[in-house]
Amino acid sequence: MITKDSIETAYSFLHQKRNVYIHSSLDWQKDDIEYAIASYADEMSQELLNAISGGRADFLRDHKRFQEDITESYTI
Repeated sequence: MITKDSIETAYSFLHQKRNVYIHSSLDWQKDDIEYAIASYADEMSQELLNAISGGRADFLRDHKRFQEDITESYTI
């Protein structure tokens, strides 16, 4: 079961990190955010991750798709 608190926490974290990511011009900062989000995805509820990822195993972990994934992650 996905709790309201886990949804709110994930939304807040992903939204805040996305806003920094899309406005950053620093590659190291973007890399740090990608690492933090991937680590967060590894620890979050599998049920919640599946719900926001559509079941994609590399969601929020693929460098090439990261900006698209982070944007999708909190709009779903």
